[in-house]
Amino acid sequence: MFFVYAISSSIRKYIYVGLTSNLDERIHRHNSGYEKTTKPYTPFDLIYVKQFETRIEARQHEKYLKSTSGKRILYSLL
Repeated sequence: MFFVYAISSSIRKYIYVGLTSNLDERIHRHNSGYEKTTKPYTPFDLIYVKQFETRIEARQHEKYLKSTSGKRILYSLL
């Protein structure tokens, strides 16, 4: 199983989209400041998650959410 997820910073207007096979561990790493990309924006709230059978499907969806139209959808969830 693979998960595509989006997290939103609680202190700034910032959304991060990622892909993982272990969602709980990945969210913990983001909120603990272990990830260089998201460290300045901690803490985070999980705003979106979708599960996929294959990494290929998950990667395609992740790329869509990182596009302009995908980001619009995510910002509408806030």
